[in-house]
Amino acid sequence: MTDHDRDPDSDDTPRLQIDRPYSGETGTEERLALNRTGSFEWDLDTRSLDIDAAGLLVFGLDPEEFTPDPGILVSRLEPAERDRLELAIDEAITGGHSSYSVHFQVPRANGTHQWTHVQARILRRDDGRAHRVIGVVRDATQEVTHSAFVLDLEKRRQRQTSIVERTTSAMSRAVSVNDVTATLTGPSSLAMLGADGVALGLVENTSINVIAASGVAPESIIKFGSGNLDPRFPLADTVLSGRPRFVTSIAGLLRRYPALEPFTDELKFRAAAYLPLIAQARSLGGLALFYCERTDFNADERNLCLGLSAIVAQSLQRATLFDEEREFATGLQSAMLPRRIQEIEGGEIAVRYHAARSGRQVGGDWYDVIALPKNRFGIVVGDVEGHDTHAAAIMGQLRIALRAYAGEGHPPATVLARASRFLAELDTDRFATCTYAQVDLPSGTVRAVRAGHFGPLIRHMDGRVGTPQIRGGLPLGLSTDFENEEYPETRLDLVPGETLVLYTDGLVEKPGADIESGICALIHEVSTGPTSA
Repeated sequence: MTDHDRDPDSDDTPRLQIDRPYSGETGTEERLALNRTGSFEWDLDTRSLDIDAAGLLVFGLDPEEFTPDPGILVSRLEPAERDRLELAIDEAITGGHSSYSVHFQVPRANGTHQWTHVQARILRRDDGRAHRVIGVVRDATQEVTHSAFVLDLEKRRQRQTSIVERTTSAMSRAVSVNDVTATLTGPSSLAMLGADGVALGLVENTSINVIAASGVAPESIIKFGSGNLDPRFPLADTVLSGRPRFVTSIAGLLRRYPALEPFTDELKFRAAAYLPLIAQARSLGGLALFYCERTDFNADERNLCLGLSAIVAQSLQRATLFDEEREFATGLQSAMLPRRIQEIEGGEIAVRYHAARSGRQVGGDWYDVIALPKNRFGIVVGDVEGHDTHAAAIMGQLRIALRAYAGEGHPPATVLARASRFLAELDTDRFATCTYAQVDLPSGTVRAVRAGHFGPLIRHMDGRVGTPQIRGGLPLGLSTDFENEEYPETRLDLVPGETLVLYTDGLVEKPGADIESGICALIHEVSTGPTSA
């Protein structure tokens, strides 16, 4: 063995050179190569990598084609494995550590993957800055395949996959913003997200509003998290920067955000992920996930958090659009319906309209009460085909036309025949159903006609509910197209204390359920309900 040779550019760490005569025995380097173990030296100042032939063999590289560029080795890795390696190195170097150890997978030429282990020491100058890394790299496939590491890794990956699948499934059912918040804060939400607390904030102009918080999310987060977008607070900071913030200790959180110090006693978590919610380059808000046991976030866990934020952001974007369209559509439909229902002498009248839960909450359903000559009045309930703004627009025109025909004093059959003609002449392929009745309260006489619609119900004084058979014709529009505008009238006689009920299919029809069961449920409610509106 010769004396220590010193590198003038090194940190005075001696390098050993072994001289031995050839004896026919396998040398150290050969033995390491046969065991698929090599060594490397990485100069951080020049960004050059010196790796021996045995190390290149571990990576499956030809020594003659290798250049001292570390990127050549890293580029061979798949993105997730590259992130794992780079994250371990970056945390060790920037965190002041003296060494690091990391396992990752290297793709082989035959399509399989080789588990590779790097163990390295970080050399630093007197000022603490790292300038050189030396270490060994080896094929650890056989060792790792049967180790607890792989089993634990696989378990964690299965858990992460399960979290993504459960969150995606739950969010796919969220229609409105309220649905999204309910999904994030419901009884099983924390288990679904794999967190111990959650908070959701939405951006409104230049402010952020924390609309949901549960678990170990501090109650004061609504106080110090809502308001102007203030970068002194983590949720607002991640929204403004568009970058996630991963916190692994309360001390680290307070160092970065000293404005939180007055709330220290309320911070019951140990780690947190503050995630921006961005969809189509638009900042929607921020999501905070809190953890009681975690003390770090590896590459997979960070990717999981980012994946969850993307799912929530997409759901929020869809829900926000739905709420905006629903507000517009319901406003449109409200404008098409009567602003008020007139009082009638000798009786009571009441209407109830509840928009559908699905879709845009708008459609062609309508009702009306029409003053008629000779102290009579007409009542109508109808439904234009479709559940969209076009159906609402057609409904508005048809309601006005039918009201005009009825107000002229025409008999019920003529009113529906003219309304059918009017609808057929519009530039639309929609049809409509309705039930129209002229009521003379002093005599109790009702003259009713139907156009493909449900007949009325009559609640008697003793609570029984009758379903009188009202003869009917084709739906409005279709009857004109088929040249059959016949709408036969049916006379009904009401006595004081009886109630006439008209309704649309939206009240009794539910997807996947028998419509007859819906009618039976309505009859039960009418029978057991109050006698007065």
